[in-house]
Amino acid sequence: MLTVLLVGLSGALLLNGYTHHLFGSAPDGSVTATGPHDGVPAAIADGGPVIDAGTGAPRAVRPKARTIAITFDDGPDPAWTPQVLDLLRAQKVKATFFVVGTEVAAHPELTRRIVAEGHQIGIHTFTHTNLSSAPAWRQGLELRQSQLILAGATGVSTPLLRPPYSSEPDALTDADWASIKRARDAGYLTVLTTQDSEDWRRPGTTQVIANSMPKGTSGQILLMHDAGGDRSQTVAALQKLIPVLKARGYRFATVSDAVGMAQPVHPASAIEHGRGMALIGAMRLSDGILTVLTWLLYAAGALSVLRAVATVVAARRHARERYWSWGDPVTEPVSVIVPAYNESAGIEASVRSLVASDHPVEVIVVDDGSTDGTADLVESLAIPGVRVIRQANAGKPAALNTGLQASSHELVVMVDGDTVFEPDAVRMLVQPFADPAVGAVSGNAKVGNRGGLLGRWQHIEYVVGFNLDRRLFDLAECMPTVPGAVGGFRRGALERIGGLSDVTLAEDTDLTMALCRDGWRVVYEERARAWTEAPASLGALWRQRYRWCYGTLQAMWKHRGAWIQRGQAGKLGRRGLTYLMLFQVLLPLLAPAVDVFAIYGLVFLNPLRVGLVWTGFLALQLGMGLYAFRLDGEKAGPLWSLPLQQFVYRQLMYLVVIQSVFTALAGSRLRWQRMERYGSLGVPPTAPSTEGFP
Repeated sequence: MLTVLLVGLSGALLLNGYTHHLFGSAPDGSVTATGPHDGVPAAIADGGPVIDAGTGAPRAVRPKARTIAITFDDGPDPAWTPQVLDLLRAQKVKATFFVVGTEVAAHPELTRRIVAEGHQIGIHTFTHTNLSSAPAWRQGLELRQSQLILAGATGVSTPLLRPPYSSEPDALTDADWASIKRARDAGYLTVLTTQDSEDWRRPGTTQVIANSMPKGTSGQILLMHDAGGDRSQTVAALQKLIPVLKARGYRFATVSDAVGMAQPVHPASAIEHGRGMALIGAMRLSDGILTVLTWLLYAAGALSVLRAVATVVAARRHARERYWSWGDPVTEPVSVIVPAYNESAGIEASVRSLVASDHPVEVIVVDDGSTDGTADLVESLAIPGVRVIRQANAGKPAALNTGLQASSHELVVMVDGDTVFEPDAVRMLVQPFADPAVGAVSGNAKVGNRGGLLGRWQHIEYVVGFNLDRRLFDLAECMPTVPGAVGGFRRGALERIGGLSDVTLAEDTDLTMALCRDGWRVVYEERARAWTEAPASLGALWRQRYRWCYGTLQAMWKHRGAWIQRGQAGKLGRRGLTYLMLFQVLLPLLAPAVDVFAIYGLVFLNPLRVGLVWTGFLALQLGMGLYAFRLDGEKAGPLWSLPLQQFVYRQLMYLVVIQSVFTALAGSRLRWQRMERYGSLGVPPTAPSTEGFP
């Protein structure tokens, strides 16, 4: 579905870009043909303005004597074409209108009026393109699409063609003649001019009239315009010109009548009419899509800037206010629960880091039906204070509930089996519990396996995205997630809400939201650092983030009632859930549109401007990254890969969100996606202190 949507969106933008930004906007008479003309037959160069460049001897015919065919180019135009038609009707004159396909699509009712009032109609290409300089494929496209649109708008088809930027037969170059022959192969007769009013110059009404007066009694095909700018001088000149020429004995006719040709315009087939209507509908749809995309781009930009400002301001305030005392130091022992399913690769490092804590702990490893000897490995370590509980496989929430029931202490820390703690992490994590209103504490999870681009990108995401957000959530008292890798809880608070639930795939988010709705405050303690293994392949990363995102959507839906509650629950709903909806659901959903529009801008708009916008966005991301790394005491070296992250990693993340949203809307249930363990963590790295960073 996403592929279909992106292909459709790209097609709509391609159509819009072609019709609007490859449009030949220069006036017809302002482009002078140059180049050799030796290849133009003498019968054409010295002949009349209506040319049949067939396979036989090329023919050109002239208008009859004292006959004038007034022709109008570049329309229809909603301002000037009606005025021209009104004037012609009042003067009982029929004219020939050479219409541009895109303008017909924009104003089909005016084109129908032209036909209904007995005027002749011809095509002036699809986008007012100079056919003599366009490649053959584009010449064919211009003629086919303009004919289709005319058939769709009016139900008629015409073989009359006036190439844009053409003039009189003796001005034809070899390139012009080649394009005229290709048009004839497609079934068109080319109509040039014998007299140019030069109304496109807007020289004044008097001069337009002077330019339009025939010399002698020979017939003329007069070029005028009913679109392409201010045509008030054209209308004023016609009001005076037509009566004067009638009084001098001139007759006004369509092009075919002027040269004595049978009526060339004929009804279009039902298939042509239907295809033309579809093309007009597609063009209008592309215009609407571009309008919507433009507003979505503004929305995405505003959301990105708003998030950057909000998180940086909040992080700065959080860093300044963090080091208050929560109360008397918390020294009571802590129960650490480690749920484990096939964690033999990293469980030893995890357990050893926990027992090395500078705070008294008991460690409970709950083996959830492992088949790789995880429980046997932990028991073989024979570490005092470490217990192993075995149970049949029932899932991570059940394992945590089992550990909770077996815990001996009121304060509980939950740790993933691939995570190692710094020696002071447990002590730091439990200090906020000196405040009796605190029910849970989020620690600072950091990526341990940072090698390679994927590891660096996840490291940037953890530091810049997750931890900046948590500082904001802490200040706003609406923390939605205590990560499973490093989180502290009051056992009494967990028992009051019934422990952990398995109805979502994000049990940590579900649990945190349940605590908030029960009135507990959840805080962030960035000094409680734990190091976790991040996925080492794109496939593993996709599975992990798909589960996280889908589970978060489940939790948001489950706790949607918080939006209308009061107290701590209301803060979660109106602040936390709104933030998640705007910045972790809506903003990623807008990202594909932004990227597609950026490509559209590079192709059809000003590439420099698009590049400057992208550079500004990247600078904003880099500024956030530098500040976040400084707050976390991290070296800024990995940020060199940030531009590459925007091209690859960001797309992967928003595709995950999109797939999760589609999965949720479809009502499908996602299975648990277990992470592959690598055992890459040993002794926890020592991160620099963040003391004193404002």
